[in-house]
Amino acid sequence: MRQRVPGAQLRRTAAAGLVGALVALSATACTGGSEGDARASESTASESTPTAPTGSTTAPESPEETAGVSPEAADPAHAVPPPGPRTGPLASADILVAADTTIDQAMIERIRKVDGVTGVVPISRAQPSVQGRLLNVVAADLAAYRAFTPLHIADNPEVWDRAAGGEIVLAPGVKETVGFDEHGFLALGEGEHAPKLHVGITDAPQITGAVDAVVNEKWGETLGFPRHNALLISTGIAAPDRVVTPIKRIVGEGVSIQRLDVVAQLGLDPQAVQVPVLVGAVADAVGEYSYTVADGRVIPSAEWVRSHITTETVPILGSITCNKHIFPQLKEALAEIVERGLADKIYPDQYAGCYYPRFIAGSQTLSNHAFGLAFDINVPGNQRGSVGEIDRTVVSIFEKWGFAWGGRWKWTDPMHFELARIVEPS
Repeated sequence: MRQRVPGAQLRRTAAAGLVGALVALSATACTGGSEGDARASESTASESTPTAPTGSTTAPESPEETAGVSPEAADPAHAVPPPGPRTGPLASADILVAADTTIDQAMIERIRKVDGVTGVVPISRAQPSVQGRLLNVVAADLAAYRAFTPLHIADNPEVWDRAAGGEIVLAPGVKETVGFDEHGFLALGEGEHAPKLHVGITDAPQITGAVDAVVNEKWGETLGFPRHNALLISTGIAAPDRVVTPIKRIVGEGVSIQRLDVVAQLGLDPQAVQVPVLVGAVADAVGEYSYTVADGRVIPSAEWVRSHITTETVPILGSITCNKHIFPQLKEALAEIVERGLADKIYPDQYAGCYYPRFIAGSQTLSNHAFGLAFDINVPGNQRGSVGEIDRTVVSIFEKWGFAWGGRWKWTDPMHFELARIVEPS
């Protein structure tokens, strides 16, 4: 069997300090599940995780790479010079423009000149999966980005020094839904090759509805985020809806424009095209994905559905509809389960589907079912939050063939399996 793991093969463990590239990205919640995304804007940023263990970071390659870096940086290999005190005024985060590739400088300059636009900051943005939750992670020039955060965060030096030192900063609500290891490291992705970042701050409010976590630009490069594929736009005293139309004319089709003002936060604009930025194995299987929202339902583009979603017959379960890219390894996994005499451990009448375009319950975060890359089996005995009754040898076979099991997450989902890496059967 040949296995192909997308992305660079750097890997870090808390004990050995190896740094790894992001391979799996997805998000899901299954039947009966709910994932809150509380945003306590008045929270403080004083809580932080334990200090990284001695020897847990990778040594820098050259003196030039660490010029200006604090000697107290938790991860010198991914550290940048700290931004120092904030300068200039705060900015309101009113509009997020998001593409799947770099937004060129000429387009940025045209947007800056739009009447009503008072500020534009390029950021790198992607959605890695952490234990079934799709996190909106931003890699940014910290000095420029901090102006879009609440005053008590923008002026808190610990937040930005930690991020500059190579740690990840989390918004409120994230730590309640994901688990860290015993040394305070968080894996961004599923599977053993997922990169691990030390968590510096766990309760620093960011941009509501757009940012769950922040890293510096050097980490963004390592994680494979498309550079400057998004823009934060401030409109000052101008109403954001007045500047959306001219911005649409500039960026054209296939680029998401999301209002972040309080009016827009009451619900997604049903006319807006949303563009998730995927990386790693899921990006390989999904390609260019865009969708709109109607009555709370996710509606992928018809072209994407035609090119990616298909119905095939697999062992045990019979005819199912999924993303065409997972069928080769899914069939091999189920065939091995049959060969090892474990077919009776999976109940076809308790299969709950694969392709189902929707959000995670109670959120505006895409489920991995929206891409057709997840499936739920043996539902009644494997409800969310339980240890689950599913046979553990069956679990190990699915994991061998590139699927992550929701039973290993902090908030367990033992009925659920999703693509973690691409496996090419030989």
